[in-house]
Amino acid sequence: MLAILCFMTLNIDVDVCIYGGTSAGVTAAVQARRSGLSVVVLHSGAFLGGLSAGGLGFTDVGNQRAVGGIAREFYKRVGKAYGVVEEWRFEPHVAEQVFKDFIAETDTPVYYNVRLRGLSKANDKITSIVTESGDVVSARAFIDASYEGDLMALAGVSFHIGRESNSTYGETLNGAQIHHSHQFNHPVSPYVVEGVPGSGLLPGIEDGPLPVVGEGDHRVQAYNYRMCLTKVPDNRMPFPKPLHYDRAWYVLLARYYKTGWNETFRKYDPIRNNKTDTNNHGAVSTDFIGQNFAYPNATWAERLHILDAHKNYQQGLMWFLANDPEVPQDVRDAMNEWGLPRDEFKATGGWPHQLYIREARRMVTDVVMTEHHCRGTEVVDDAVGLGAYGMDSHNCRRYVLDGQVRNEGDVQVHGFPPYRISYRSIVPRKHECTNLVVPVCAAASHIAYGSIRMEPVFMVLGQSAAVAAQLAIQQKVALQDVPYSDLGAALTELGQILVPPPKAVNTQLGI
Repeated sequence: MLAILCFMTLNIDVDVCIYGGTSAGVTAAVQARRSGLSVVVLHSGAFLGGLSAGGLGFTDVGNQRAVGGIAREFYKRVGKAYGVVEEWRFEPHVAEQVFKDFIAETDTPVYYNVRLRGLSKANDKITSIVTESGDVVSARAFIDASYEGDLMALAGVSFHIGRESNSTYGETLNGAQIHHSHQFNHPVSPYVVEGVPGSGLLPGIEDGPLPVVGEGDHRVQAYNYRMCLTKVPDNRMPFPKPLHYDRAWYVLLARYYKTGWNETFRKYDPIRNNKTDTNNHGAVSTDFIGQNFAYPNATWAERLHILDAHKNYQQGLMWFLANDPEVPQDVRDAMNEWGLPRDEFKATGGWPHQLYIREARRMVTDVVMTEHHCRGTEVVDDAVGLGAYGMDSHNCRRYVLDGQVRNEGDVQVHGFPPYRISYRSIVPRKHECTNLVVPVCAAASHIAYGSIRMEPVFMVLGQSAAVAAQLAIQQKVALQDVPYSDLGAALTELGQILVPPPKAVNTQLGI
């Protein structure tokens, strides 16, 4: 693989510059290179593949028949590693190797640990970007494949952070939402001293007005690390106690156990070779609720602090579950049978290298995907891929109601068939930027993005973004002026699925 760390000032001129080495960034790069374009990938991290190589091996797919093109090729290559036709439940290192192979085969330069400092525009077109280290990259087209949308924001493209009110797009599932899933289903006191309001609130609980259902705000759904765990003794490392362990964050869980709650191991989803993709489950789990609101617009120094806080919280949670005397003995015994695999994430001590950024910035452009598109009551005529997962938001905050702690924000609405995702939702308004495509931080409402934000969809949209960029360069037109007849035909020839399969019913794998 042509992998490069930036230690010198560079001046690069290519057809397509891709910012973000996520799964979408890799598929975009592969498509562009296979089309004969010159490409460079600038990645803010140190590892390729984003969440698909960062622990999310129990694929959130919704409906496999909705996935085609290079995305489907990815799952087939993963399958080949296991001696099967295709595989959707896989180990992180296998996925990462597939992404590395894609990059090596297409001879794509990748620069790691690159952050953006500025850019130049002329006539609503990005001409070049400048990195924090002073490198300058010029290109005919740019693709922002990052989870954060940093290039999009730097280019002056409109975006939204947080939850819109239901009234914004005539939805029913946006804004504040109070449901029974991942909720405190038994009374738990939120106070430092149980039942004593004057003792103050435990960490992470908001002291303020009660949420108004359907009302928009600045909050984004919680982040976590998708841990890969194993019970195999020879491959198992014990959970480390973090340097800044703070037991106060886990008091709510200790109290919840006392009510009889016993679903600790509900989301230890099995993947290959006796490992798991371990996700959030229950009222207090791996989601660090309410501690990520600043992340989307934060500086990288601030983001690193937020990343460290999430890691510290989650490692502390696992140590608490395995060791704290207030955790039921049967839970501690069972937890001590689990550990981090020695053969995963070797460079980071067995810990995932990618935080699950479930949503950050979301573009606002000519077509914003909404609940209506997910439900099929509105249908676009310029599909560049299909969404197929349910509308899924994790909790966004904790608050106090009648002296008890409550979670707010969880939504899980499934059961609708695959739906079309608009080309106009991945390109900005024409007057804002004419040579940028945004396949990850696409234009969608909070709740619609909860369906779109799945890794197979990001890979599909990444490839479609590269095809659109190729056509715009060849035809010497703005991305917004690429004829959809040309784009749709090119995508279909490449195996993208643009029309929902007949009578398709979504079947979720993971959330």
